[in-house]
Amino acid sequence: MRVDLPVGHPDFGKLFRCPRNHGAVDEERLETLRKVGNLGVFADKSFENFTFDLPYLNGQQRASLRAAFEVAQAYARDPRGWLVLEGTYGCGKTHLAAAVANTRLNLDETVLLVTAPDLLDHLRTTYGPSSEVGYDEMFDRLRNVPMLVLDDLGVENPSQWAQEKLFQLLNYRYNRQLPTIITTNTDLDLLDARIRSRLLDESIIHRVRITAPDYRTPVQNKQDQLSSLALYLDRTFESYDPNTGVTQDEHANLVRAGQIAYDYASQPRGWLVFMSKYNASGKTHLAAAIANFRQEQGDEVVFVTTADLLDFLRMTFGPGSTVSFDRRFQSIRNAGLLVLDDLGTESASAWAREKLFQIIDYRYVAKLPTVITTSKAAEEIDGRIASRIADQRICTIIRITAPDFPTRLKRG
Repeated sequence: MRVDLPVGHPDFGKLFRCPRNHGAVDEERLETLRKVGNLGVFADKSFENFTFDLPYLNGQQRASLRAAFEVAQAYARDPRGWLVLEGTYGCGKTHLAAAVANTRLNLDETVLLVTAPDLLDHLRTTYGPSSEVGYDEMFDRLRNVPMLVLDDLGVENPSQWAQEKLFQLLNYRYNRQLPTIITTNTDLDLLDARIRSRLLDESIIHRVRITAPDYRTPVQNKQDQLSSLALYLDRTFESYDPNTGVTQDEHANLVRAGQIAYDYASQPRGWLVFMSKYNASGKTHLAAAIANFRQEQGDEVVFVTTADLLDFLRMTFGPGSTVSFDRRFQSIRNAGLLVLDDLGTESASAWAREKLFQIIDYRYVAKLPTVITTSKAAEEIDGRIASRIADQRICTIIRITAPDFPTRLKRG
């Protein structure tokens, strides 16, 4: 049937199945729609089998999953505007997006689910001589599909062409308020400014942030052991000792360091760097105390020594690795809070220096909360990294002058 609509309406002139012949009972048509919409591998994703009460989650993480579940379920019933789901890899955002898609599919609505990189690849292939579909036809399909699910926005190659195509697609759907679901693990501030401005339009955007960790690697990423914070659970502000075996000046220095660390943990903005020429001077304790505090608040925290971080990146190239380099690299770059312990003790190979700089520079530009500890002087650190640490606009440096804790114990 054709709906009586005014000229200019997005659905003017289109044919729709008669409401009395509902598509939900047409299994053959549903299967066709799944194939067309790339939903075959997501056929099992529903609201009924979505879990948000996992035992290793804290209260805030459970609350963020429940809130995302309720918003997605409401959107599935009435898909007006856009739904934007943010969170780390494996936190459940793609499951929820697919659950919405399957709900609409069962209501006989055409849905297309595609990752941002795949979408751009599809457009690129239309330029090939063997392509059965022209660029204009493919692009028109993408921008006019009744519901588009764009998964992993922000991981695509950020070339000028890619940015322009994504903007054209999303701007078209934004102006016509076509139902669109976007999932991303990238900070919105790092996206194309034109796309970012549309994703922040609260008049049509339903935006949800999931703070739960990767469900495949629960409890401090237990499977790949990227974060070692579980080893420092006893390092808290309550167990921090600025009193034992110190002079009056050293005591004042340690108290000041503890207060600044606590203030930062309460409201983490920019970077905090602990410097001391002594090992075991308290800088790692304070860094871990910040990390433990923020984890209790539901933040996604990665606590790792710099040397271990680089080893974990190298391990992704091994034949037995279950995690890709890109996935691990992105999870470190975009962590809600990154704590890099012992900067300067890592291998000084060219590859190591470049990967470390890329991570630090990314977080520097994005002003993502980052805590660094080091026993090296500024001139001993890679100059590119040292210049960013020296930027007082986003970085606060705390120099701990008290000696190492074993020395303080002997004094005591």
